[in-house]
Amino acid sequence: MTNGTRRRAGPRRPGTDDAGPWKVGDLACRTGLSIRTLHWYDQLGLLRPSQRTASGHRLYGPADVQRLQQIRSLRHLGFTLEEIRDCLRQRRFTPARVLRLHLEESRAQIRREQHLAGRLERLADRLDATGEVSVDELMTLIEEITMSEHDLTPEQLAEVQARGRMLGEAHIRAVEAEWPVLIAKVRAELDQGTPPSDPRVQEMANRWRELVQGFTGGNPGIEKAVAQRYRQDPELRQRTGLDGRIFAYVQQAWAAAKP
Repeated sequence: MTNGTRRRAGPRRPGTDDAGPWKVGDLACRTGLSIRTLHWYDQLGLLRPSQRTASGHRLYGPADVQRLQQIRSLRHLGFTLEEIRDCLRQRRFTPARVLRLHLEESRAQIRREQHLAGRLERLADRLDATGEVSVDELMTLIEEITMSEHDLTPEQLAEVQARGRMLGEAHIRAVEAEWPVLIAKVRAELDQGTPPSDPRVQEMANRWRELVQGFTGGNPGIEKAVAQRYRQDPELRQRTGLDGRIFAYVQQAWAAAKP
């Protein structure tokens, strides 16, 4: 098995002590991660093994395992590796707090799936009984499926739907048409090396924020769920022309605007 091969989590190797320290291969075997991933975390400064053998091999102790759990939980919550590194430098991101954050997200995900499952079951029962459901109900179902892909809670989904009704179909179509144009303009400035503090970029970044807030209503939970969806879906990024470079560029422009 090569170092880049993902190891399947399973029974511990003979001689591997639960109290540690663990060699990188043993830790990979126990956690289901690849050796390459653990090496990458080390290179990024996210997870530096606390010990080394006389020959220079990595050895991970209990504190390292706890930090690895924090990294994996925050990654599951949609944080980038750079964001995770920043979070773990802050006192408020204690091991217990990270576990609570992951727990809250897992419970929210269960509620989302239960809500969607309930709607699917009701429509399936109606089809079995009557052979038909209304187009409006199908439209609502499609919308809920789409929003569930953005990891929105039922409460957030209801908020987005209510906001959409308030803004109106014409406004939504206009915004949908504006986004590709704005993204193309931002990409052009990025490719030209225009500083994020440039007035042109600042104007675009301000409009970007307005469009985002128009959809989210200023709800940071909705905004984070949508951003997470873009990070996790390469097809969506390719279709919209969005990528990490553009997101970082816009965030730099926002930061440059702060006093």
